Amino acid sequence: MKLYVGNLSFNVTEEAFKEAFAVYGEITEAIIISDKFTKRSKGFGFVTFADEEAGKKALAEMNGKELDGRELKVSEAKPMTERR
Repeated sequence: MKLYVGNLSFNVTEEAFKEAFAVYGEITEAIIISDKFTKRSKGFGFVTFADEEAGKKALAEMNGKELDGRELKVSEAKPMTERR
């Protein structure tokens, strides 16, 4: 199960990001999206869980939880749509 995580602090590292969600189960991927030119975080990322139940639990418990001073916005990731 893949989760979208928004409203991330620009100071959160990928390691800290992964650790925050790892308590809910095995993570196959945790990535913070960064600007391709500045390499600075865009303030959101994705976490993929090996188990759907772990993902659902993380979604329920991490949405609204504070990480590095910012309240996270967690939802199920949706497929990327084509942009013009």
